[in-house]
Amino acid sequence: MSNKFRFFVSELGAFVNFPSISAQPQHREDVKNCAIWLGRQLLKIGLEHVNVIPTRKHPLVYADWLHAPGKPTLLIYGHYDVQPVDPLNEWIAPPFNPIVREGFIYGRGASDDKGQLFTHVKALEYYFSIHRRPPINIKCLFEGEEEIGSPGLEEWMSANHLNLKADGAVVSDMRIPSTEQPAITYSLRGMLAMEITATGQKQDIHSGTFGGVVYNPIHGLCEIIASLHDEDGRISIPGFYDSVLDRSPKERKYMKAVGQKDADILHDSGAALPWGEKGFSVYERSTIRPSLSVNGIKGGYQGDGPKAIVPSSASAKISFRLVPEQNPKHIEQLFRNHVHAIAPEQIQVSIKILAGAKPVVVSLTNPFVQAAAYAYRQAFGQQPIFLASGGTIPIVNLIQEQFNIPVVLMGFALPTDNMHGPNERFSLANFYRGILTSIYFMHDLAEASSNS
Repeated sequence: MSNKFRFFVSELGAFVNFPSISAQPQHREDVKNCAIWLGRQLLKIGLEHVNVIPTRKHPLVYADWLHAPGKPTLLIYGHYDVQPVDPLNEWIAPPFNPIVREGFIYGRGASDDKGQLFTHVKALEYYFSIHRRPPINIKCLFEGEEEIGSPGLEEWMSANHLNLKADGAVVSDMRIPSTEQPAITYSLRGMLAMEITATGQKQDIHSGTFGGVVYNPIHGLCEIIASLHDEDGRISIPGFYDSVLDRSPKERKYMKAVGQKDADILHDSGAALPWGEKGFSVYERSTIRPSLSVNGIKGGYQGDGPKAIVPSSASAKISFRLVPEQNPKHIEQLFRNHVHAIAPEQIQVSIKILAGAKPVVVSLTNPFVQAAAYAYRQAFGQQPIFLASGGTIPIVNLIQEQFNIPVVLMGFALPTDNMHGPNERFSLANFYRGILTSIYFMHDLAEASSNS
């Protein structure tokens, strides 16, 4: 490992060191400080108009360099906010005190998305330090709210439409199969996150006096949750599948040939047996089919020992992953209709929307995707495959709708990186190859514009 690359890894460690958890109010200053640090990095390497932009929650970081006349303008997107770290006791090291072990850097955000974002920053640093300029025009937009659904991003993008005008965009926030096999993502699921609360009597009451007399809101909430799936793993909400498109036999055959095997997906998840919609492989269920997950549930007494109560309320956080043609607002209404139709009359139910984003399909014929394929071949020595992803990146749909430009989904994370879980990590081999890929990507975009 060269001294320069060791320094890049050290800087990545400093980046990961910020507990930039966007979902937790107690980390608001940490998110802000991380944005300021990132802005200083962009200024230090040579980018201009660096600006840490406040939003109603967490800042955006913008920078550009626009001195390559006749060359394309590339918008580079990433996010510096991270997921919560629970359960903390399962981490091998403190999640914001990153360590390097056996070719990986461990820490929350190392893979999702600080390491992947940083590959482009370091590629730009290479161009500024060696050639004194990138070969194309650059705009960077790094946000601090992706993990909470990007609530401030759409508003800011609409108000700054002209400032973000570009010929294409690249997003690196997804997985590839291995350190040897690169992949371009062509499909992302959308997302809808909600919190449902069931409320009964005004306060917690004695279960000896009132047990068997007063209906338990936890019981009612569990009944609602149990109604969301049928015995075949399908979502039971009426009308839910009306907009779901059937994928072609050709696409499903290609997915079977190149996609992650079912056994490997289960192994990575830590689950012994699969579950879900019958008639589809595990890979298909996790990418091109919609899903509904209960992300958390709370109610009643949670402390040590017994407490004889009938609780007054219970709540659950629920999220959908949606596929093309499913609109989050429409699914929200279907969910509300279903819940209110089946909720026990003894409880009152309220539903709060937490986040939403539309699904995405990317064209594989645009020149930016072709440049990405070339860059992967140069950096990895392998032709990339094309993968569907079960994840959600809100900005991709926003870019497509507002700017009508091609978006390249060019990832460097691995299936074993434990995104969103304990012991998240990022392969240093992929970090290095990611930097090379970004360098070749920008080079090929410049060359293609010269030859056109």
